[in-house]
Amino acid sequence: MDGRLRLGPLQRALGEHVRRRHESRDRGARRADRERVRRRRRQGAEQEGWSVHDARLRGSGLRQGAGCRSLGALEQAREGQGRRDGPREQDCDERFPCDDSHGNPPCDRYGRGIGKSRRRVEGMGSFKLKLVVYFLLLALVPLAAAFWGFSSIAARSQTRQADARLQSNLRAGLAAYEDALDAVAARADRLARQSAFTAALAHRDRAALIALLKDEPNLRVVGHGFALGSAAGSGATGRAVVVTGAHGLLARVIPYLPLDSDTALRIGRRSGLEPGDRFVFLRTGALRLPAGRTATVRFDDRRVRAVASSRLAGTTATTLAVLTPQARIDAATARTERRLLAALLATLVLGGLAAWLEGRAIVRSVRRLVSAANAIARGDLDRRVPVRGRDELAVLGRAFNDMAEQLGARLQEVHAERERLEDAITLFGEALVATHDVEQLLRVVLDVEIEATGASGGLVIVEDGEAVQVGAVDATDRIEVPLSAGRANFGRIVLVGPGFSDEDRITAVSLAAHAVVALDNARLHRIVERQALIDGLTGLANRRHAEGSLQTELQRAERFGGPLAFVLCDIDGFKAVNDRFGHLAGDDVLREVAGVLRETVRSVDVPARWGGEEFALILPGTDAAGGLLFAERARAALEGRTILTQEGVPVRITASFGVAAYPEYGAGGDLVAAADSALYEAKNRGKNRVETARQPAQRP
Repeated sequence: MDGRLRLGPLQRALGEHVRRRHESRDRGARRADRERVRRRRRQGAEQEGWSVHDARLRGSGLRQGAGCRSLGALEQAREGQGRRDGPREQDCDERFPCDDSHGNPPCDRYGRGIGKSRRRVEGMGSFKLKLVVYFLLLALVPLAAAFWGFSSIAARSQTRQADARLQSNLRAGLAAYEDALDAVAARADRLARQSAFTAALAHRDRAALIALLKDEPNLRVVGHGFALGSAAGSGATGRAVVVTGAHGLLARVIPYLPLDSDTALRIGRRSGLEPGDRFVFLRTGALRLPAGRTATVRFDDRRVRAVASSRLAGTTATTLAVLTPQARIDAATARTERRLLAALLATLVLGGLAAWLEGRAIVRSVRRLVSAANAIARGDLDRRVPVRGRDELAVLGRAFNDMAEQLGARLQEVHAERERLEDAITLFGEALVATHDVEQLLRVVLDVEIEATGASGGLVIVEDGEAVQVGAVDATDRIEVPLSAGRANFGRIVLVGPGFSDEDRITAVSLAAHAVVALDNARLHRIVERQALIDGLTGLANRRHAEGSLQTELQRAERFGGPLAFVLCDIDGFKAVNDRFGHLAGDDVLREVAGVLRETVRSVDVPARWGGEEFALILPGTDAAGGLLFAERARAALEGRTILTQEGVPVRITASFGVAAYPEYGAGGDLVAAADSALYEAKNRGKNRVETARQPAQRP
């Protein structure tokens, strides 16, 4: 309890004081009442065994062992002060420190001052560590985002470099392939032009033909009734050369290029492939890639980055593909990420060091302020804070010194007002913690006003008439206090009684001002409660509300049975609308879509804005087929709507829908994921359509 205010006996004394005031109804006898209360406090202290040198004045906050004067000496000091300074009375409390005859330090309601102990003041050095930690925590999010962004850029950069290299290698490989095919065709043409070859064909000299074809393994001769040379097999066939003689056609020389690993290696050497890259001949569609487009695929149980050509000339279903290991790209990306991580960590360390140095300077200034505040708390009102510089802490120090200058004068005024307001503030505390219900707050406020002013009754009048009435309201004198602050008007309080003093009227106005704060807090609480559940732009439920409603409906469906449909809706081309017509037009589109969904749903359904241009619909008691019909009806309604921009330009809007239902697709995240997959399926199939979840769709 060291350094804390003990309120129990003070509240009891104030309650006794209020009860005696209301029993006497005599405003002129207040001083006598206060003297009786002081006597009761003194008697209670003696009965509970409070000693002279160990006074525990709970109303005044005196600590045990503080060296303060006894209760009798305290009263004598008050009387002497009253004779010197007039009717104003002073207590030996935290506002007016006292020294005893033995030179002990002044009474200290808060123990050793605001810091409570020297150890507490010295412990403020941990603020430097806290500042560093807070800075690191605040910097982690943007630095992590920067790391993620740069890592993504680095990964895309490495991938683009690899794709550019593969495209270049593919073009070079196709050129090398064409050259190789042309070279085979040239050999076939040279062979056909040899006179010995023509003579051997004319005389059907098989042995001579075989000898001539011995050095031409990639040529085949086909004539009337014979064929020499190896078959083309899986190779690429070039343009055939016709050999004629005196009697007409003698034979055809057919060149071909074998499409095997040796040919791929030769093409790779001619194309200048980097180590690790290679060419392969594949059947068309083996990699499931469009011609000329790069992608990461699996080939021979390895992940590779590949690009394939269209069908090769001279083949029926063969393509040329160039491959590079995906691990090579990943390794380059990892090296870049490590460099980025090192740079970000260095930035974080430097920022933490700067925060520590700044925190040390702040702590020094705060220590000086705490030391001066403790001195003032002990009664040394001459203590001032040394001010250096012109920063915010210097401004705070000057303000502190100004406060100390005015504190002595203000203490006298505060003491005079304290006894009058203690009872009212004690009662009014109930209103501040009562409730957020306006009607109950009005009743509590009226009770506090009646108790504080001694009224016989009162009522609260609002715009719709009388809201609350307590006691009799037929007395002669009355006080009317408005309950308003700015544009907020909560009515007015009417207090009635046999007679009110100026002090009572001031008290009523002061309490009403505090009551308006509590009433306005209740009003703001209702507004915040609504804003926490409603999307401000569309008026639909927000995602938080929708997720709660979905969980509630799923629990109801699991308990009582029955289906539950969940629909996700995404506006087609919404970014284009924003880019072309501006965000105001985009807001109009969102409101229009929300209006269509609101008109379409039943009273038990929950339409919500899921996020951005996405909307969600929760349809209790509806299966997948019913959800599909509902989504199609909403889609058709949106397709038929036209929105005019501020410039009068018509905007047509469409939307895509994804439908999933419980229990087919599970509950919670599974149900939402199924509807999301169906939505992406609708997007992939051309938009402006409705799809029911079948299997997870691949996101683009």
